[in-house]
Amino acid sequence: VWENPRLVAPGRADLPLRLVRQSRIELEEHAAIAAADAGGVGIDSKLFGLLADGLPADAPVDAQDLCVQAPFSIDITIPAELAAGCELVTAGKVHPQAGGDASVQLQASVGPGADAVSSGLSPSVPVVALKDSAAWKRFETAFADFRSLFPKALCYARIVPVDEVVTLNLFYREDGELKRLMLDDAQVKELDRLWNELLFISQEPVELVDVYEQLMGYASQDRSDLVKSFMPMRGPIEARAAAFRREMTDTEPLQLAKLHAFAARAYRRPLRPEEARELNTLYAELRGDDLPHEQACALTLARVLVAPAFLYKAESPGPGAGPQPVSDAELGTRLSYFLWSSLPDAELSQTAAAGRLHEPEVLLAQTRRMLHDTKARRLAEEFGTQWLHVHGFAEHDEKSAEVFPTFAALRGAMEEETILFLTDFLQSDRSILSLLDADHTFLNEDLAKHYAIPSVEGSQWRRVDGVRQHGRGGILGLASTLATQAGASRTSPILRGNWLSEVLLGEKLPKPPKNVPLLAETVPEGLTERQLIARHSSDAACAKCHMRIDPFGFALEHYDAIGRFRTQDAAGLPIDAATTLMDGTPIDGSDGLRSYLLNARRDTFERQFCRKLLGYALGRAVQLSDEPLLDEIQATLAGSGHRVHVAIEAIVSSPQFRDIRGADAADGEE
Repeated sequence: VWENPRLVAPGRADLPLRLVRQSRIELEEHAAIAAADAGGVGIDSKLFGLLADGLPADAPVDAQDLCVQAPFSIDITIPAELAAGCELVTAGKVHPQAGGDASVQLQASVGPGADAVSSGLSPSVPVVALKDSAAWKRFETAFADFRSLFPKALCYARIVPVDEVVTLNLFYREDGELKRLMLDDAQVKELDRLWNELLFISQEPVELVDVYEQLMGYASQDRSDLVKSFMPMRGPIEARAAAFRREMTDTEPLQLAKLHAFAARAYRRPLRPEEARELNTLYAELRGDDLPHEQACALTLARVLVAPAFLYKAESPGPGAGPQPVSDAELGTRLSYFLWSSLPDAELSQTAAAGRLHEPEVLLAQTRRMLHDTKARRLAEEFGTQWLHVHGFAEHDEKSAEVFPTFAALRGAMEEETILFLTDFLQSDRSILSLLDADHTFLNEDLAKHYAIPSVEGSQWRRVDGVRQHGRGGILGLASTLATQAGASRTSPILRGNWLSEVLLGEKLPKPPKNVPLLAETVPEGLTERQLIARHSSDAACAKCHMRIDPFGFALEHYDAIGRFRTQDAAGLPIDAATTLMDGTPIDGSDGLRSYLLNARRDTFERQFCRKLLGYALGRAVQLSDEPLLDEIQATLAGSGHRVHVAIEAIVSSPQFRDIRGADAADGEE
C-alpha cells in the first residue's frame, strides 16, 4: 500500500498524485486540449482506493491510497511545472490483511526505465513486512545467520584515534571472527602461539603499565572526569605485568638452553662439555655485571658467532700419520657444504649423531636425498657458475650502455637461466655430455625475445625444448658465458677461445708476453672483428698460443657481445664462423665446435668437469694423488651413461672425501 503519494514543496499546498491530471488541465489555457493531452500524466485517480488482488473483499483501502499486488511497477509522468521544487512523499507498507507470509521491497526512482522490477531480492533495498509476522521472523532469522557468517568487518583500519597532543599505540588483537569463521583448531593454536610470542618479545604487559600511567597523568590534567573510570584498570594491569615478569624469569633457563642448542647447530656438532661451561660462565659473568637477561644472552650469542668452531670447518684428526676417517659430524658437514653450501639439516645431523653416516649405503642414501632437495640449487650457484666463470653475473657492468642498452635489464635473467639449466642438470641426473649437447634451456619472455625464440609469454620461468634450431642449448649457447667472454662493445674470440681452452678443456696457457699492445675496443672501418683479431695474432711472439685458442673463439662469432645470434657484425659485414683448429680439424660455427668437443675431445671435457667438481667437493686443489680417483670416475661414467650422480657418488664415497690425514702426518705429506 502506497499511502497518499503526493508532491510536497515549501510554501505550497501538497498535491496528491491522484490529482496531478486535474491540476495539469487547470494550468492550461485551453482546457479541452489539455484534457486530451493529460491522459499520460500522473496516475489515473480511479486506481486509488481500489482493493488489490489477493486481499479479502472487506479489506479496507483509503481513497487516497494506492493498493497493488506485488510485483508491480508503474511509470508516472509529472509535468515539469508541477514537479519543480517538489519532493515525492509517501509511506509504503504491507496491508494488514495481506497475510503473515507477505513481504515486499519498495523503491521509487527517477529517469527512463525506472519501472523495471527485479524478480530477486535486492540487498540495497529495505524489506517491509508486518511486525512479528511469519515473514518478519523469517527475515530476522536469515539476517542473523548472515551476520554470524559475515561480520561487519574482519579488520578495522584504526582502533586508536590520533589525538592532537598524544597518541599511544599498543598491539590490539581483533581476530576473533577470523578464528571462528576461517581457521581450524591447528591454525587457531598456531595463531595464538604467534600472538603470545609477539606479546612476549615486545613485553607488552610491562609496556601497558607505562602507557596506563601516562594516560592517568594526562587525564588528571585535562580530563579529571576520566580518572575515576581509569582507576579500576590499575589492579588488573599491574597484576598482569607482575605475572609476566615472573614468566620472563622462569623462562630464562629455557632460553639459555636454547642458546646452547643454537651453538651446537652453529658448530655443526654436539657441544663439548667445556664449550657449554664456557658459555654458561660468560652468561653468569655478564649477569653479575648487572646486565639484564636479554643483553647477556645477546652477548653470549655474539661469542658463538665469532667462535672458530662456527667460522671454520675445523676437523680433529686422530693420532698417527696415516689417513683416518673423519667423524660422522665432520662427514655430514663436508657433505652438506659440498651439495648445499650450508650446514647440515635436521635429518643429516640426526643420522650423523646416530653414528651411521659413515656407513656407505647410508652416506649414498643421504647424498641422493640431498641432490633432490631444492637446496641443491646452491651447488649450481656456487660450483656451476664459478666453474663457468659467470658467478655473480647479474652484477656484470662492463658492457657499453650506448651500444647495448638492453643488457642491464637482462643480466638477472641471463644468470637465472644459467642457474636453472645447471640445477636441472644436477637434480635430474643428466649426462655430463648434455652440458654441451642439450636441446633445451630455461626461459622467460624477456630472455626468449633476446634469443628470438617465439611463443614464450609471461615472466614465469619454464623449460623450452627444441632450442638448438635457434642457436641455443648447453653452456656454449648461454648468454652469460658468451657475454662474460666478450668486450664492452664487441666480441672477443681471444677471450672466448681462452675460456674454452682453460675452463672446459683444462689446457693452461702461458701468460702473454709483456708489452703486448691492447686491441682497440672499436673495430677499424673496413675490418671485421675476426680480421682485427687475426692482425693482432700474427705477431710471432703471440702466434703459437693464438693458433690454439682463436679458432675456438672464431667458431662462436655468430654471437655478439651480449649473446645475441647474428649473421652480420656491427658494421654490416657478414659473419665468418668457419675455421680450422690447431690439430687440423675444420669446424663451422657453434654446431661444428660442439660436435668436435663431443667426439674428439669428449674424454678431456668430461675429465676437466670431474676435476673441477672434485676440487670443489674437497675444498682444495686437485693433486697428483687424486689422478687414480679421476681415472676410476671416468671409467665408471663410461659404463653408466655419463650420469653426473655417478661422479658425485664416487666423490663422496672416496677416501679423499671421507678421510683426513693423521695428526702426526708431516706438513708436506699428501
